[in-house]
Amino acid sequence: MIAAAAPSTATHCPYCALQCGMVLVRSGETVTVAARDFPTNKGGLCRKGWTSAELLTAPDRLTTPLMRTAKGEPLRAVGWDAALDRIAAEMQGIRKAYGADAVGIFGGGGLTNEKAYLLGKFARVGLGTATIDYNGRFCMASAAAAGQRAFGIDRGLPFPLVDIAGAEIILLVGANPAETMPPIMQHFEEQQRRGGRLIVVDPRRTATAATATLHLALSPGSDSALANGLLHIAIQDGLIDRDFIAARTEGFEPVRRVAAAYWPDRVERLTGVAERQLRRVAHMLGEAETAILLTARGPEQQSRGVDNLLAYINLFLALGHAGKIFCGFGSLTGQGNGQGGREHGQKADQLPGYRKLDDPADRAAVAKIWGVEPESLPRSGLSACELLDGLGPEGGIRALLVMGSNLAVSAPDGNRVRERLASLDLLVVADPFLSETAAMADIVLPVAQWAEEDGTMTNLEGRILRRRRALPPPPGVRTDAEIIASLAERLGRGTCFTAEPEEIFEEFARATAGGVADYAGISYDRIESPEGLYWPCPSTDHPGTPRLFLDRFGTKDGRAKFHPIEHQPPAEEPDREYPYFLTTGRIMSQYQSGTQTRRIAALNQIEPQPFVEIHPDVGRSLGCADGDLVRLRTRRGVSEFRARFEPSMRLDTLFVPFHWSGIGSANNLTNQALDPVSKIPEFKVCAVRIEAIVK
Repeated sequence: MIAAAAPSTATHCPYCALQCGMVLVRSGETVTVAARDFPTNKGGLCRKGWTSAELLTAPDRLTTPLMRTAKGEPLRAVGWDAALDRIAAEMQGIRKAYGADAVGIFGGGGLTNEKAYLLGKFARVGLGTATIDYNGRFCMASAAAAGQRAFGIDRGLPFPLVDIAGAEIILLVGANPAETMPPIMQHFEEQQRRGGRLIVVDPRRTATAATATLHLALSPGSDSALANGLLHIAIQDGLIDRDFIAARTEGFEPVRRVAAAYWPDRVERLTGVAERQLRRVAHMLGEAETAILLTARGPEQQSRGVDNLLAYINLFLALGHAGKIFCGFGSLTGQGNGQGGREHGQKADQLPGYRKLDDPADRAAVAKIWGVEPESLPRSGLSACELLDGLGPEGGIRALLVMGSNLAVSAPDGNRVRERLASLDLLVVADPFLSETAAMADIVLPVAQWAEEDGTMTNLEGRILRRRRALPPPPGVRTDAEIIASLAERLGRGTCFTAEPEEIFEEFARATAGGVADYAGISYDRIESPEGLYWPCPSTDHPGTPRLFLDRFGTKDGRAKFHPIEHQPPAEEPDREYPYFLTTGRIMSQYQSGTQTRRIAALNQIEPQPFVEIHPDVGRSLGCADGDLVRLRTRRGVSEFRARFEPSMRLDTLFVPFHWSGIGSANNLTNQALDPVSKIPEFKVCAVRIEAIVK
């Protein structure tokens, strides 16, 4: 039963980082979605947004804690006190026996700012553990690291979405927003209506690439070679902006020397992109007055993801397409709070506001807000994949609390991850549903959904928004914040924590003061305005900052930094045994691990099962037809999919969406090879073999 509430609530979609404005409308026990005019989506919603209210009445919703009496026993319903008492007691016992870092926390990029902050604080103050990271490490980490290195600040978009329409050229790399965030396409369509041109770089001819002026179907893993090749032509043909380079950047000369070796015919061999296309793109970018570079997971989820982005940034800095309106580099953040979720302490090395655990001044500032001694705060811990690899007695992490993540489906090298999860002394999962990870847990805690609690989100533009409570959660369900506060109380740290969202927000805003992502001037009252506020916003009279870098970059000297990048191949390339590239991604009707979208009938009718896109010639070489079942093998695992023939696919590349579990899981196959800087895994490239399944 849904309790009575106000008839309608203006809020935001629970899915991607576009955070489309919507209205939830209630009539009795029925909840439906209505459109709302908002700058990001202009009244539009995708299929997922229109059907999102169905999650609130899903028949398999969890409403009571579940617990196993012993490993191998079934999960049974228990009371909250029994579940929380056991969690606290076992965490205390493990800390005493094996040390504080033997207890870990894994968060999520869909958690509100308040919960992301509280989870980081709980790790450091409630448990004293360095072992915390989150699933945003699978998503935005390379863009974050590249942005910080080149510009001194990581914000997905350092400009509002409306600026897209004002750019003469958009270079969109490894992104398919027509399927992953369809309402954003209004901004690209407006750009083209004004005479602007769109260039898409992607191994696949996606729905987005089909709308482009030009599509470069590069070989998977060759992004840095492509960027260096475009820069080579720009230098050779006198297209670079030497005045901008001299006035606002640093370090161009070493980059120029590296680019000299990437002559067009060499780059054509490395990337598969024809020399004539390379020259055309270099001139389109170099001759434009304004241009925007947008990237997504394609170049980022690679073992050289940071290098890829820095190479593209080098190109745009050399052309002078940064630090002015309708220009710059941005990354299309994926998860709902992918931006805010990485700012406030879920990351292994981070404190609120992008403060660093290894910076004494940052430690002292946050410790003062938390009422603890700086020396009591743990040091930096393990990144997400390193943390998962350390689970169990072999790795030393004996207990794990998971909030906002479905690791059994979403992590790379899924078979090994599930083995590691199963080896834990204690696995606790907080989830509205019995996800694949929750089904493995020793204790499952039922939590409120997006429309059942208050909070804030920071969208891909750095815009802070209100996520308003539209109705109460079902009886027996608690919020993540209530769970954290209850555990802290049992661990003797109850006075340090509150479960009230606005109180949490006020505290974490103070904790960000003076940090890069400064929320100190933001309050619930100030973001009651329909359009929210952009960070940094350091004081209550500050208007917020929609556009960064117009006067100076975020580095100490205000100059953007070039970085010389030599192309290196992916960690795993095709060979005789595994002759194809495998790349993975999202589709329009599903989202992330599918915990939400696979529960909605209308979305499942569109895409009811996993598939692999292959070129028809590849299918015919196997003796299979479109729609036949095929088997994919990598060095890590085996999965089965329906073949979907796609004539636009590269002959050397297979594509699989990652929203399903079991034998159709893409992440049974993917490679955990990590970028040395961002520690992001190489989801986008690995070597694979395809086989027909004999009937």
